[in-house]
Amino acid sequence: MTLRLFRYLAKEVLMSTAGVTFILLIVILSGQFVNYLSRTTDGKMTFKFLFIILGYHTPSFIQMILPLAFFLSLLLAFGRLYIENEMSVLFSCGISKLKLASYTLGIALIVGLMSAALNFWIAPTSEYNSEKASQEQDQLSAFDFLQPGRFQGSGQRTTYIDSITKKEGWMNQIFLSSLTRKNNLNIPTVLMADYAEEIKMKSNKGLDYLVFKNGTRYEGIPGTANYRVTKFDTYAMRLKQNAPRPITDPETRSTLYLLKSSIPTDVAELQWRISLVIMIPILAIIGLSLSQVNPRQGRFFKMMPAILLMIFYIALLIWGRTALKKGSIPIEYGLWWIHGIFILIAAGLFLQYNQVFFRRKARLPKSNQSNSGTNEPTS
Repeated sequence: MTLRLFRYLAKEVLMSTAGVTFILLIVILSGQFVNYLSRTTDGKMTFKFLFIILGYHTPSFIQMILPLAFFLSLLLAFGRLYIENEMSVLFSCGISKLKLASYTLGIALIVGLMSAALNFWIAPTSEYNSEKASQEQDQLSAFDFLQPGRFQGSGQRTTYIDSITKKEGWMNQIFLSSLTRKNNLNIPTVLMADYAEEIKMKSNKGLDYLVFKNGTRYEGIPGTANYRVTKFDTYAMRLKQNAPRPITDPETRSTLYLLKSSIPTDVAELQWRISLVIMIPILAIIGLSLSQVNPRQGRFFKMMPAILLMIFYIALLIWGRTALKKGSIPIEYGLWWIHGIFILIAAGLFLQYNQVFFRRKARLPKSNQSNSGTNEPTS
């Protein structure tokens, strides 16, 4: 019966956790998708890169969502068991509060292992690949983001191409408006050409050029002495490239590297990853204690206080992480004191939870000796 009961409770909680995680993940991804889509329409990233970057960031979203989803699922699942009097049946069958707590911690262990895999391995690797893909995106020129038939850019920096040939990759009917810096002055230039192609030079310097064919270049303001019109058969423009930068963000570092580092930002990142795992069993005890409700109160009676307590927990961890990076908190204290506070809160709530189900033996009222005899019926 013990194993069956654990499977039943684990199924209820884990299925709810998966559902809540999926819903919250869809909400977050939708917001990020709209943000990246606006950058795509502005020509700042390719449409293909949009889905790549969302995929790489997904593990980082899940590692934040998972403790929240588990806590809410525990409240919902156990709250339903109380409302439908299934908990009363379990207690009447001899299942103690401590036994139920051990089952809850067993479920928290399963979720904690998944969270540990995300925090210590999957999420850092994904963030590293995301940063690497972003650098590759930065190496693309502005002409790699052009969409045929649309004016892209703003103000005097505008580009338009009519079409692109699929096989050769030629850009047809190009219009390019920009500003050229000369003698500390911004001189407007307009270039129109029949077609152009991007040539990537295979060299250590990585110099790329955009070669225009059969066009005209206008430089300056019409009517001034510096206004020039140049017709050309071939015109080459050197494309600017961003130098690759080293990937040193703490979020992209491996856990083994963070263990060996004594830099405050790396220590803060390491303790943050550990905290997202440690908080799961603490939230499990808090959720177990606050899930007990009276059927008349409803399953959502204690939901709001529980959510506020969890938000306060996460807010303290985020504040502590920022303070640890800035050196406002000693590394020796780190984020551990925050967990200590909530361990005490969880212990206090669990003791109160136990008192709710503490049953005293019923005492029968003592009968008076004067009334102890039986009255004989009178004839």
